[in-house]
Amino acid sequence: MRIIKPKRLEKNDVIGIIAPSSPPEDSTRIENGVRYLESLGYRVEIGKHVYSKKGYLAGEDHERLEDIHSMFRNKDVKAIICVRGGYGSHRLLDKIDYKLIRNNPKIFVGFSDITALQMAIYQKSRLVTFAGPMLAVDFGGEINPYTEENFWKMITNSKKIGKIVNPENEKYYMLNKGRGEGKLLGGNLSILTSLAGTDYLPLFNDAILLIEEIREAPYRIDRMLAHLKLTGAFNKLKGIVLGRFVNCYESEGSKNSLTLNEVIADHLGSLKIPVIYNFNHGHVADSLTIPWGIDCKLNSSRCLIELVENAVE
Repeated sequence: MRIIKPKRLEKNDVIGIIAPSSPPEDSTRIENGVRYLESLGYRVEIGKHVYSKKGYLAGEDHERLEDIHSMFRNKDVKAIICVRGGYGSHRLLDKIDYKLIRNNPKIFVGFSDITALQMAIYQKSRLVTFAGPMLAVDFGGEINPYTEENFWKMITNSKKIGKIVNPENEKYYMLNKGRGEGKLLGGNLSILTSLAGTDYLPLFNDAILLIEEIREAPYRIDRMLAHLKLTGAFNKLKGIVLGRFVNCYESEGSKNSLTLNEVIADHLGSLKIPVIYNFNHGHVADSLTIPWGIDCKLNSSRCLIELVENAVE
């Protein structure tokens, strides 16, 4: 199945808003985000069930599913931005019409829990999606200038992307030296781990894997990395990029623990593929937008990451 790229976003295009996971804590952030998008010259279509709530879910499963399908079915909608992550995407994976998505390719944006949807869409539809800012989280309040600039450049420019650098050229660091090239895939580590053994996680054959995480103690990171290793996923990779692991430390000072760095070194240090860390993507204010499914070159000796093609047509 060939890779499909969505068309680039142009001014006056329609951006659809959906909430496939959790609802925002403050619904006014949705309204703020919509005003922001409209101020840039885009039109906005809000999903029918965006304001729905069911515990930690943004509505019933069939409601969230309906919004996904209606946005991909709507010929006027050129991009879809998720309200936030949280919990709930997994509940929809076996109900999604992936043929509909493949036949109606468009920009699809989110991260964190949205990783489940993005990897499933790649596996089943081969559509390039974007791990990037979400409406309530990133556009509903104070907007980070770097995240903003990087995001819009990524989805409105059809030229080859080229080298990816951190904000203010902050350095990457090498764990394992080497070179590798492959499709860039990944996302939130706990979400990827929870998909292992299902039909919705890509096999990662000849891929560059990018992972990030938030608020998971080192022993949990240890278990997740061990789980992925036991599936054989690491044997197929051409390289690994470590995004930001935010607040991933043992909060109980008296509790014996390995450090995050020790856990990562134990699992990844012996791999015969390039591994770099300190890549500014994940649950951070100034986060790089990542297109899942396009070709990536990694040279850890030179601390170089290059996206060698365009992400949008």
